[in-house]
Amino acid sequence: MTKRFGFTLAEVLITLGIIGVVAAMTMPTLMNSTNGAQYKTAYKKALSVLSQAVVLNVALDDYDLSQTVSATGDDEASLYNLFKNRMNVVKTEGNTYTAKATTSQTGTNTSVVFGDSTNNYTLYFNDGITFTFPKNSAQCSAGNSTNAVANRDQLGTDTSVGYCYGVIDVNGEKNPNRIVSCDSGTSGDNCKVSNPTDIYPVVMYDQTVLPATKAAEYVLYGDGK
Repeated sequence: MTKRFGFTLAEVLITLGIIGVVAAMTMPTLMNSTNGAQYKTAYKKALSVLSQAVVLNVALDDYDLSQTVSATGDDEASLYNLFKNRMNVVKTEGNTYTAKATTSQTGTNTSVVFGDSTNNYTLYFNDGITFTFPKNSAQCSAGNSTNAVANRDQLGTDTSVGYCYGVIDVNGEKNPNRIVSCDSGTSGDNCKVSNPTDIYPVVMYDQTVLPATKAAEYVLYGDGK
């Protein structure tokens, strides 16, 4: 007699059930990790492109962020024209969503609020990234105190300097539309971010564009800062 070895139907069903349970437990984590990596890559790209736009504008039009004015005329040396003319902008409009965060560059509980289309501009780029900043942004300099006071309601800031602030949204109006924040239990210089999201505050001055919060800073530099 020839013996035949194989699996019974019950064994196959049990095995498939175990595989299904394991997949259900690991897929959300895998998806979050994949999305986080995409957000992180897009954020680094956007920050780099913004910085390059400033440098290019200095070379071509001979003015940087500290020399901008609060205007939108085609010939005005404004923040709006600087980025619009030096980047692949496909659409501009007033910002239409509100984003809030509770961790500033210094680690204090100040809020980032961009949701007033009357007072903010949003630039839409051809890769789906958007960049939002207050319309009154001008003279963005580490040595200008007036502008810091004007912009502090848009983003918590040190009013002794004249930094300008903006918000990068790496996937535009698509969800989750959440500003990156420190993991629970971490803040300030101890901030860590295990799950990057899609919105990143930035600070601008002179010829510099940098992360404006500890969480955004961690995503850019990580432990290697």
